[in-house]
Amino acid sequence: MNTTRTTKYGQGKDALLAATVKVVAERGLHGLTFRAVSEVAQVNNTLISHHFGTKDALLHEAVAWATARSMRLSDISSTDSIDSNFARELVELVDREPHLQMFQYEFILESRRRPDLHDEAVALYEGYIGALENLLTKQGHVNTRPLARAIFATLDGLVLQQLTVADPKSVQDAIECIEKLLEANLSTTQVDSSS
Repeated sequence: MNTTRTTKYGQGKDALLAATVKVVAERGLHGLTFRAVSEVAQVNNTLISHHFGTKDALLHEAVAWATARSMRLSDISSTDSIDSNFARELVELVDREPHLQMFQYEFILESRRRPDLHDEAVALYEGYIGALENLLTKQGHVNTRPLARAIFATLDGLVLQQLTVADPKSVQDAIECIEKLLEANLSTTQVDSSS
């Protein structure tokens, strides 16, 4: 009898990377082993070794995979504004795939302890900040890099709150406030430039 296992992430390498994200989200980076990933993916751990070679290579590929997936699902790079639709979709993403966010937080914290991960952690956050900066530039904001960093820090903190201490509705309401703050900032910028 032939049985086929499927995951919501697909098969092959994607399934192994999804399993890695889940392991790190649930057990931290210290719990990341080929054996743990193989148990979650329901494959032989030699398959993981075959695809990635080392635990560090697996981790680096999982970071890239999780970041790309999170960026695509949150749609930051293609959104026109941080509005109620964006807020709802981000909150739903965190509810639907909390492991993606937990994994990234675990990785960021570990990069503080392991300097060899620092550049990759910076790149992870700079990718999000860059996407927000592009959005702000399209909207006509000035001094967009610091503003994008501030907005990202707010969103990042709200996602962490949703994962730990806040209900999704409170987080969604808070994200929607960002739109009002940005509108006020844009209005101030336009008044200052016309003076």
